[in-house]
Amino acid sequence: MKLRQNVRHFAAKQALTMPVVGEMVRDRLVDLHVDVFGSKAAEGHREEREPHLEAFFDRTFDTYVDALDAGFSEAKAREITHVQANFDFYNHGWTEMMEFPADELDAHYDRYRDFFERHGITIADPLGEYGGDVPEAPSTPERLDNPVHPHAEGGFADDVYVEDDDGNLVIGGTDDPDDVDVTAAPGVDDDTRPDED
Repeated sequence: MKLRQNVRHFAAKQALTMPVVGEMVRDRLVDLHVDVFGSKAAEGHREEREPHLEAFFDRTFDTYVDALDAGFSEAKAREITHVQANFDFYNHGWTEMMEFPADELDAHYDRYRDFFERHGITIADPLGEYGGDVPEAPSTPERLDNPVHPHAEGGFADDVYVEDDDGNLVIGGTDDPDDVDVTAAPGVDDDTRPDED
């Protein structure tokens, strides 16, 4: 999958494991993801999906922290959560919100199969053990018959591809910077841009 990565991602990584500030950052990141992916919903469907997306994304931050604890890089831990989201979008027939084409679902699952299996995550059950009381939202299964993916980028299923601030594409992501200012994390200040997922 192709992701962006900048200092704000590394600041969020650090902040999410801290008391107090971690909750602020988590709340802001959930809101940010609901905004970004909600804006990709088919016309007239955004509002009905938002409660589901909010609860779903909140639980993926537990996945993210556990993936970091398991030794995954920031980019790969974040990609794992995006893969979970794309499984969920697919299951609901929300193909217009997907970041990679439906025919790459298995390839993305296979790359993280060990981690997913350890936590009960499958394509059909994207949250696995991280699931809980996630509000349901109406599905559009008819979209699965002829999936349209206006926001998907295919051809990146073999690894995580990271675009840095200079527009360079780095396979596997970049290394954590030596010094990370936690105040750069979304939710610590008020200038978070909505495209920084």
